[in-house]
Amino acid sequence: MKRKISIKSKIYVAGHNGLVGSSIIRRLKHFGYKNIITIRRKNLDLRNQKEVYKFIKNHKPDAVINAAATVGGIYANNKYRAEFIYNNLSIQSNIIHSSYKNSVKQLIFLGSSCVYPKNCKQPIKENYLLNGKLEKTNEPYAIAKIAGIKMCESYNSQYNTNFKCLMPCNTYGPNDDYNEFTSHFYPALISKVHKAKKFNKKFITLWGNGKALRELIYVDDVADACIFFMKKNTEESLINIGSNVEMSVEKYAKFIIKKLDPSLKIRFDKKKPNGTMRKILDSSIAKKYGWRPNISLSEGFDRVYDAFLKKNSNN
Repeated sequence: MKRKISIKSKIYVAGHNGLVGSSIIRRLKHFGYKNIITIRRKNLDLRNQKEVYKFIKNHKPDAVINAAATVGGIYANNKYRAEFIYNNLSIQSNIIHSSYKNSVKQLIFLGSSCVYPKNCKQPIKENYLLNGKLEKTNEPYAIAKIAGIKMCESYNSQYNTNFKCLMPCNTYGPNDDYNEFTSHFYPALISKVHKAKKFNKKFITLWGNGKALRELIYVDDVADACIFFMKKNTEESLINIGSNVEMSVEKYAKFIIKKLDPSLKIRFDKKKPNGTMRKILDSSIAKKYGWRPNISLSEGFDRVYDAFLKKNSNN
């Protein structure tokens, strides 16, 4: 059954303090939504099945957007493999099942482009899922997210739910993690270049050879996609969300260096992993329904760096 969401609907955003979740809250308010439900992690452990069910039953949201997840870059994914698979499987399973049990009209499950095989054909279409081996460094996280996709797909098939899975490419924004060891590559690059400039360093060091290609999307574009597809009935349950703009990690570093300190040089630590060598999404399905990204890389960087300076005024 196709059930519509209106401006008066109650929307529960899980993970509202995170990078994507906080943007979803901002954008929902921008579009005039007032019945927004959130709860802090200390007040609700999303890994606790009974508590999640009770929370959703008591609040009766019309729609749920699941932006809650344990996330990180290559280092964190590889080092904390058990935490990544356990936390993500638990969180998403509890939210998806409790949403079904409490007749939630629409659910958006956020995944990641890392769910696709390491060496699959580019650009990546949704039907390439499970067509090859995953990137080893983030395999536990990817497997958890694939399970979430298949859970939504299965519930739609058996229970006639309206659960959609959005797979954004590398996402960046103001409320990001800038720790060089636990963050994704782009905020880590911003932090590295900023510190090098501040402490008068002559170079920065990149992991691998810098040739891995990445597609970046600004977080507000991802948030807008969540809201867009929350209101949209679609034939497909798995939808890629990309910017269709890609560069090598080295070129992203040069872009930031040009913005902050053109005198900086780049060195490469080739003992460190590159990750998947190319990841660009085919977002034809999203575009078919009328969604488009709006924020350019340059505008996105300016917004992010301004927020970074405010957040790290003492660093």
